[in-house]
Amino acid sequence: MKPALPQVTGLPEEHGAACMTVSDVLSRIGDKWTVLVIVTLSRGSLRFSEIEREIGNISKKMLTSTLRALERDGMVERAVTPSRPPRVDYTLTELGCELREPLMALGEWARINAGRIEQARRRFDRTETGGAQPWQSLG
Repeated sequence: MKPALPQVTGLPEEHGAACMTVSDVLSRIGDKWTVLVIVTLSRGSLRFSEIEREIGNISKKMLTSTLRALERDGMVERAVTPSRPPRVDYTLTELGCELREPLMALGEWARINAGRIEQARRRFDRTETGGAQPWQSLG
């Protein structure tokens, strides 16, 4: 279920519609499995089992669901080659390839700033929870 966006007053109708559009797209591409599938397929066309093996800890059901959603959104193309058993290959579309660059930039930013984020979390946890982890202070 998608979270409801808060009502924004005093802004043109187009702004609200744009926020909804951006929210919808980000909910697809911001998913952990989507990012891993896009990055994996950025190296070229792969079969289902190759994608599964490359990612490592994804269930067949989750990989199937992610690939179908990406195919529906026009980012992945599924090609079936008639053989016994049928061969199915997944490839990034032009749209999926365009997504690779911002995803890689975001991944690089996360890698570079992971230490700073961890320091900020520790500092926050010390001051806000007296050193307890957030789940420990819930009672």
